[in-house]
Amino acid sequence: MEMRKIPIMVYNAIRQYNGGFSMKRIMTTEEWKNVLQLSSHTPCLVLKYSMTCFSSISALKEFKALETILPKYVVIVQKDREVSKMIEKELEVRHESPQFLILQGGEGVWQATHYKIKQLLLSDAISMYVK
Repeated sequence: MEMRKIPIMVYNAIRQYNGGFSMKRIMTTEEWKNVLQLSSHTPCLVLKYSMTCFSSISALKEFKALETILPKYVVIVQKDREVSKMIEKELEVRHESPQFLILQGGEGVWQATHYKIKQLLLSDAISMYVK
């Protein structure tokens, strides 16, 4: 996979803005709307996961380890149920947990679920689908 080269100053600025590539939790429907709107001009990555599901724990580990300059968000389905329902409705995707989504242009452009959420597959999808 070919990684796009960006100037180190830009990389560091994005990294600092994005909390050092940390993830941000989406807890409210208003926050979800803001992320979806952000995706209109900046592709975003979202992981929905369950705190009680083994495949979700594995997916969360893979998502945390994914190195990217794109904003990363998480939704905990047990705690943020309204957000999870809104994602399903607005993106017209069936609810899954865990579920990884690439958002771009205000819509979902790619998803993976369960044990398909692996760093290599996610990196490949980002390279293919993020313009």
